[in-house]
Order: sequence, then structure tokens, then C-alpha cells
Amino acid sequence: MQWTWRDVQEIAAGLAEAHPETDPLSVPLRELKRIVNALPSFADDPEAATDATLEAIQAAWYDQIEG
Repeated sequence: MQWTWRDVQEIAAGLAEAHPETDPLSVPLRELKRIVNALPSFADDPEAATDATLEAIQAAWYDQIEG
């Protein structure tokens, strides 16, 4: 399955798996956009993410790690 920016929980789980040692809250939004685009299952317009979407992904990623 290919993810889009709307797949916040799936992206967060992918980030938690790919970057287990990273503190999600320390990642600037611009960098977050870059690493989401690098996920193998991500297949959406790289520029379509809003700050609100990126912040939601960041929060969900944090929840995955702290879970």
C-alpha cells in the first residue's frame, strides 16, 4: 500500500520503525518532510504537505515512540 499525506498514523509508524533513535520533536518540519518523502511506502506529491499535516505526523510519531 502506498501512503499519502492523509495516512498520518501509517507514516508515523514507518518513521518510528525507520528512525527509532530520533526524537520526533527535535526534527524541524522541513526535515520531516524530507524524511517522509524518503520512506519506501510514501507516494504522494512531496510539496503537498501543509505545516498542520507535518505537525500531526510529528505528534503521531512521538506517540509511537513514547507509546
